[in-house]
Amino acid sequence: MKRLTVALLFFVALAGLWQALVASGRYSPVLLPPPGDVGKYLLQALADGSLASSAWVTTKRLLIGYGIGCLIGLPLGLMTARSKYLSDTIGVLALGLQTLPSVCWVPLALLWYGQTESAMQFVVIMGTLWSVLIAVDNGVKNLPPLFVRAARTMGSKGLHTLTHVILPASLPYVISGMKQGWAFAWRSLMAAEIYVTILDGYGLGHLLHFGRELNSMDQVIGIMLVIVLIGLLADKLLFSPWENFVHRRWGTARG
Repeated sequence: MKRLTVALLFFVALAGLWQALVASGRYSPVLLPPPGDVGKYLLQALADGSLASSAWVTTKRLLIGYGIGCLIGLPLGLMTARSKYLSDTIGVLALGLQTLPSVCWVPLALLWYGQTESAMQFVVIMGTLWSVLIAVDNGVKNLPPLFVRAARTMGSKGLHTLTHVILPASLPYVISGMKQGWAFAWRSLMAAEIYVTILDGYGLGHLLHFGRELNSMDQVIGIMLVIVLIGLLADKLLFSPWENFVHRRWGTARG
């Protein structure tokens, strides 16, 4: 409750600063609309259903692409960490491709898939896959060798060691990589939705793009706030419970 109160006070202070900047007259309302105008747009978008439908379309695309990226990246990261050959090939490739900005995948996706859902999913998967792979690879490689030796002494072999010793012990790195992958997936999807236009499924990125085309800064800022809110909710609902469980399981929780 205390943390929630502090957060609310902080955001109220930010809103007050925002309103003060608008009232000072130094910025045109076209470039920096007052908070009330942004609130009006969000209420109107909620009332006509465009905001809810766009948020659902974007969230669905994100979850599908992110899930596929994790399903590929997790086992591939485990194999890369356990194989010198894969580490020198796929591991090096992953390091290089992770540095590639997400928007760079958009032209390739458009050429391969055109203006389709597949193009968006491809961009999201590419944004997720490499960060998850690298995090799992690093997590496994940084495990104390004593864990594996102790497991083998007690009769653990092959797949059993991988699934019952290596993977659980590397969970903190896996969760960190999945959080990073989620952030990259968000950025990738926003880039894809801005450049890929699908008439039967407008997402938040499309609303952001339309706001820019119409010079509607209240719409641009409003959609940006919604994107931030969805990101915060995802962290609290998806990743924080998992992180707390891992910290309690390993005895590293605060207090």
